[in-house]
Amino acid sequence: MIGPTELTPRQRKHLRGLAHALEPTVRVGRAGVTTEVAAETDRTLEAHELIKVKIEAEGSERRAGLAAELARRTAAALVGTIGKIAILYRRREKKPKIELPRSEPFPSRR
Repeated sequence: MIGPTELTPRQRKHLRGLAHALEPTVRVGRAGVTTEVAAETDRTLEAHELIKVKIEAEGSERRAGLAAELARRTAAALVGTIGKIAILYRRREKKPKIELPRSEPFPSRR
């Protein structure tokens, strides 16, 4: 499985682009990252690989902490956060549908 530190900036950018059209499929409420929320996120990641999560918490630091906790508990990569939305990615073991770009930098133009 891909961990949060294993994505390159190029791969994160690619995933953010793919996530742009997605609607949030999981919601983290006032109770935070509960066992039920983590289980639902796990099931959703297995079905879709790339998801948006809406985090209903006040303060950007609190939201970032909840997003990081959810990513850790589901063995997903935290692609990024924008306001109350977090983007999570976890490659499927069987039949992955998202192809990440190579990790090498773009070739230089001469």
